[in-house]
Amino acid sequence: MKGMFTMKKALTIAGSDSGGGAGIQADLKTFQELGVYGMSALTAVTAQNTLGVHGVYPMTAEAVTKQIQAIAEDIGTDAVKTGMLFNAEIIEAVSENLRVYKWENVVVDPVMIAKGGASLLQLEAITALKKYLLPLAKVITPNIPEGEELIGLQITTHYEKQEAAKRIHDMGVQNIVIKGGHDEDPEQAIDLLFDGKDFYSFPSKRVQTKNTHGTGCTFSAAITAELANGKTVQEAVLTAKAFIQAAIEEDLEIGKGHGPTNHWAYRNRNKELIK
Repeated sequence: MKGMFTMKKALTIAGSDSGGGAGIQADLKTFQELGVYGMSALTAVTAQNTLGVHGVYPMTAEAVTKQIQAIAEDIGTDAVKTGMLFNAEIIEAVSENLRVYKWENVVVDPVMIAKGGASLLQLEAITALKKYLLPLAKVITPNIPEGEELIGLQITTHYEKQEAAKRIHDMGVQNIVIKGGHDEDPEQAIDLLFDGKDFYSFPSKRVQTKNTHGTGCTFSAAITAELANGKTVQEAVLTAKAFIQAAIEEDLEIGKGHGPTNHWAYRNRNKELIK
């Protein structure tokens, strides 16, 4: 009955992907699939499809702030995800608003490069990311190239993954998930979670497919949704891993390039679990 259930909410602060496979489109689809009401604050509009990024048109920092304030002052949120923030000015504005509204379930997906190789984060913005945003993050979800960019060192072995996670933790992040999609192991991908004390490994079978556009966005959005649902970080990562594995395994074969994953595959596999 109405009034007996409190709807959980999640906000994504990220760019728009006109192709629908990544960015806020992927985030909102993921929130919906995991039973969370999704909201968005756009940082940029991209002209994008499975073949690549054909244009990036950033919002002003003021426009991003106004969107966040509109949500905060009326609806509120139980968790926040940041994706493509594009430049230092937007990063500083987002960070300031996170502090003002004291939002704690903050998941940072440090989006830097699109699947096709286009840069989605200006170089000077990396400094701002480290200084302003990372200390506010409950979880950060870099892939290996993004992790290398953050710490300035190469990551090739499991030990180097652990060392990278420790270094990122020292930047103020509570929990670090270094994704294994770029692992050299041809059989499996291992995501590594570090909570500042212990390490947890989340292995999965590697899927041979070109249709992986939006995997990073979707994975971090699933973590965000589960944190909004009141789950622990470990529980959230476990669900996110299962969600993205299903999405990759049951791809949609859309487009001529790196196609999107299947955001409803997890629900189809787990209908009895999704209320």
